[in-house]
Amino acid sequence: MWRAIAGGIGGLVAWVVVVTVLNFGLRWWLPGYAQAEPAMLFTLGMKIARLSIGALSSLAAGALVRTITRSSVAPWIVGLVMLALFVPDHIHIWNKFPVWYHLTFLVTLAPLVALGARLVPGAKVNPG
Repeated sequence: MWRAIAGGIGGLVAWVVVVTVLNFGLRWWLPGYAQAEPAMLFTLGMKIARLSIGALSSLAAGALVRTITRSSVAPWIVGLVMLALFVPDHIHIWNKFPVWYHLTFLVTLAPLVALGARLVPGAKVNPG
């Protein structure tokens, strides 16, 4: 039980840490990104970059959840919790991004966390 809770919290924290670090990288690496960020006036390339760092963060979160819990179910639970947390944010910013952007992020969130868990080599699976 404690391992599941630690894995869930660890996965959520990992997602935030990885996306924050990668977002700093975008600000440094992608011309115009830092200027576009406050008003969320991103180019297509910037939107794809944002989706990419979200995907990488989800994979990392899933890998950490699986490493801590050894469960194949826990990453799905973490992914669904993250989805529940992000839906209100995306409703709030709905008019700032195209529908494909929201759907790409939201529909792939939980599956990418689960995929990240599957990428952990040699993790013994405990289905519960």
